Order: sequence, then structure tokens, then C-alpha cells
Amino acid sequence: MTRTGIGIRTANARSERLTGQIHVYDGAGKGKSQAALGVVLRSIGLGIHSDLQTRVLLLRFLKGPGRTYDEDGAIEALQRGFPHLIDQVRTGRAEFFGADDITRFDTLEAQRGWDVAKGAIASGLYSVVVLDELNPVLDLGLLPVEEVVSALKRKPDHMEVIATGRGAPQPLLDVADLHSEMRPHYHAGAKEQGIAGIEIYTGSGKGKSTSALGKALQAIGKGISQDKSHRVLIMQWLKGGSGYTEDAAIAALNQSYPNLVDHQRCGRDAIVWRGQQQELDYVEAERGWEIARAAIASGLYKTIILDELNPTVDLELLPEEPIVQALLRKPRDTEVIITGRCKNPPAYFDLASIHSEMICHKHYAEKGIDLKRGVDF
Repeated sequence: MTRTGIGIRTANARSERLTGQIHVYDGAGKGKSQAALGVVLRSIGLGIHSDLQTRVLLLRFLKGPGRTYDEDGAIEALQRGFPHLIDQVRTGRAEFFGADDITRFDTLEAQRGWDVAKGAIASGLYSVVVLDELNPVLDLGLLPVEEVVSALKRKPDHMEVIATGRGAPQPLLDVADLHSEMRPHYHAGAKEQGIAGIEIYTGSGKGKSTSALGKALQAIGKGISQDKSHRVLIMQWLKGGSGYTEDAAIAALNQSYPNLVDHQRCGRDAIVWRGQQQELDYVEAERGWEIARAAIASGLYKTIILDELNPTVDLELLPEEPIVQALLRKPRDTEVIITGRCKNPPAYFDLASIHSEMICHKHYAEKGIDLKRGVDF
């Protein structure tokens, strides 16, 4: 049987790994810290209705108090909703600086953060340790790379470690089990047509849907702390069935913050291959698009996630032109985030003001290692 095109693995009835991996997200494109937040959301979802250890540490280098970051509201929302599951530590100063501007304070703050990280890794208390902006800390020479790599090699078997930021040094990449580079692309169409607020995450590397989940969390945090009308729609194609751990976390967030998040799935609980599409695949894809099109036009949602829309179009389950027209007519204050890999970039890519391609340099799945519930799905 020949299978071509794009297929999305569903969550139901699949084996999963028990051993934690080391993830590195780097590159000049957007989505690195967002991807880490997406893993945090999934991990929390796994822990809500299970006895598994799903405690998370968010250790944020170079992000000291005094400056606001996109993820601040998202983390606050998670801590308020799940205070027993998330610990956060911030280190560094508020402003950006380069190698020529390093002060003794910068070195001390980096070491303080690393002391926390070493203790967390050694303790085994956490299922996920996020080392946000560790990569530029190492690139700036604020911490010894050899010491960091040595500690990561000794992490507990169950623990996932996620390092983010530009400039990951080669010794860290060598020890990583997964390395996704976020590579930016620039389109003239968005500026020419005066359209803003469209983000696209594509490519073969890990981090597309995960970044979108992080973006959804950022929007939820903004809605809680700033604008109570900041509602979010997460619309997912090709992901029918059950078993996705973010479902439980999103449902729990809705209990804490009623009517702030709407979450819809469409598709069969099966992989769809080009040339083997079934009538139900077209019906489900169109059903999802009708929901999405109405949401975009309404202006009721400030943030709309169109997860796996790209492969849905690539599989010709939906036409491109109605999507282009809907995006051209969207309200200016509505953000639309579109995800998924595709072989043939559709026309609406040219409307994106932010476009990150996830380049897969290394993935544990290529070694035959199973994906993990609460991290990968």
C-alpha cells in the first residue's frame, strides 16, 4: 500500500515511552518559549486525572522582574488554576544585553538560576523542567557548557528537560534527544494588504501545535489580567477521538475561568493519507471550517487557533480560496494562529506577519522511541 502526503498520528490506542528526553528549541523564529508552555499545558492535563508525577518547574533565565513578557500572563493563569503543579523561578535583569555588556550581576543571576536547576534535576521531584533561555545564557558564556551538559546527562530517567532560546551551543545539541530550529520566513503580502495578526507554524520539526497551545495560554492569561472579553477558540483538524492530554487541562481552565476558552475537534480517530481520503474526512473538515469561518468573522474571539489546518488543505480536504478571503476580512484585533506541516504552501501563507518553520535536526522518534502522553500529545 502506497501512502503519500501528510498524516497526523492520533492519540488513541498508541504505545508511549516512559523515559524522559532532552529537548532543545532554538533559532531566530518565534515559538520557542511558546512550545515549552504547550508541553507544560499537556503535562498538567495528564496530572489532573491520574496519579502520575506531573509537577513542572519553569526556570526562566534572562527574564528578571521589571519587564513584561508574552508568557507572563499565561504562567500566572496556570499558577492560579493549578498552584500545586507549577513552580516558577525568574533570574536575570529586565533589559536585553550583549556579550560586551555583561556585568557581575548577570553572572551571579545565571549561576543562581543554574543552582536552582541543578537541585531540581537532582531531586527528581519534577516530571518536566523548562530551562527557558538557557541557550543564550550558554552562548554568552555566563555558565560553563560542560557543567550543564554533564548535569543533563545525569537527569532522572522519567524527567523531560526543555531548553529554549537562540544560540544553542554544539555540546548541548549533541546531548539533546530532540532539536527543533525555529526558522523565520518573511512575506510581503501581509504588509502590502495592510493585514496583521496572522501567525503560521509549519515544518517537519516538533513544536507547531505545541507552540499554538502556548499561544493559547498567553491569550488566556491576557484575558484574565487585562481584557475580560479576550476569548480564545482552539479549533483542531485531523484530531478526532480522545486521549489528548491538553483536553483535561483546557477543561480545568474553563472551570477556573468560565467561557474564556472554546475547544473543538474534528476528524476521524485515524490517520488520513492522500489518495485514501474517506467521505467523512471531507465532511469533518468542512464542519471544522464552518465553525472557524464564523468565529473569524464574528470578532467574538481575540485569538483563534487553527491547529493542523495546513495538512488539511494539503490533503485537499478544504479549498484554499475561502480561507484566504476569510483571513482578508478578519477583524484587525483578532489574532489567527495556523499550524501544521504541508508539502505545498497554500496561498494564505503570504498573509502571515509571523511565519516560523520548525526544522527537524534531531527527533527521538527517528530512533524508534515512542511519543509520550503529556508531552507529545
